[in-house]
Amino acid sequence: MPRKKTGKKIRTEFRKRHEERIRKNDVTRDFADKPELLADVHQQERVSGKGKLTRKRTIIGTEDDGADSENAFELQVDSEKSLAGVVAQVFGLTSIVRVADGTEYRCTVKGVLKSLANDYQNVVVAGDRVTIVLGDLGSEANQGVIVRVEPRVNHISRTSRKRQQIIAANVDQVLVVASAAEPMLKPNLIDRFLVSIGQAKIQPIIIINKADLVPNEDLQPVIGVWSQLGYPVVLMSTVTGLGLRRLHSVLANRNSVITGQSGVGKSSILNAIEPGLQQRVGTVSSENQKGRHTTTSAQLIPLARGGNIIDTPGIRQFQLWDVVIDELAGFFRDIRPFINQCRYPNCTHTHEENCGVKWGVADGKIDVRRYESYCQMREGDEY
Repeated sequence: MPRKKTGKKIRTEFRKRHEERIRKNDVTRDFADKPELLADVHQQERVSGKGKLTRKRTIIGTEDDGADSENAFELQVDSEKSLAGVVAQVFGLTSIVRVADGTEYRCTVKGVLKSLANDYQNVVVAGDRVTIVLGDLGSEANQGVIVRVEPRVNHISRTSRKRQQIIAANVDQVLVVASAAEPMLKPNLIDRFLVSIGQAKIQPIIIINKADLVPNEDLQPVIGVWSQLGYPVVLMSTVTGLGLRRLHSVLANRNSVITGQSGVGKSSILNAIEPGLQQRVGTVSSENQKGRHTTTSAQLIPLARGGNIIDTPGIRQFQLWDVVIDELAGFFRDIRPFINQCRYPNCTHTHEENCGVKWGVADGKIDVRRYESYCQMREGDEY
């Protein structure tokens, strides 16, 4: 059943502009010795120091009854002069929007959307469904303005500079890429991705690239734990072609995002699944085993076999966003069943006695490495 939309005035919060206070904090001190100056004071001034404008304004729009609260309204737009599309890439203040026929438009974001009060680093991200209005006939071709951002079905994000950085939006699955070697496999970093993806209620798929560099028996212990928990794991090698056929079936007719540490081979994987793409490939430093960034911004790539994949820049650390520390254990599939066996309802599962989770580790029912990964996340370590 389609969502009901009703036209109405909406009171929403905007970022406050830089303004000076109308009156000083020490106003009473200034007039203590000269009470005659009180006659010149404006009697209707605000003591709160909000300035001439508050952070709330009224806009005309439509409210979506089923929309996410963070994107709970849309500005009214003339449908005859607008086009619907998907954000394919974002460069600073400019976004590339791809419409249904494949045409791409360079767009800016309408000022009222940029002023909305939120914790996002960017107003729009790759994968956002938007509405654009094309420029005047006298302006440069294939240019427009994003006037509406549709409510997001989901998104994957992390914390960056104490703000929410949304990596991609409106996807069916997330491909978490790691490498068996060069750089070495970091299971704890993958666990961080799994917690964030689980919080967003998106399907994760673990890709272990460069599998030709390490014997399979060395990879099986850690891979087996993830597989037993229900996480799909694909061993890949862009050199030998290992896992390529399975990856094709995973991506077919689905919207995916590929993410992972710098240097694990995300660009090489994209070149393998989409011949002719020619993504730039970098090398890994022999000194610190860190990759070099070759992707500078998230990019939505249509696949010839159907579906889309969002290529994202490599990361050096992944700090969780909007995950309550006391609820962290619930995002570990192997730890969750043992939480109710703890003696204390606020058990942290780290130092308490009579802890069901610690009993599970001691009995071998919870993998020790996974438990250590949980403890590191709870302590706030960043990778």
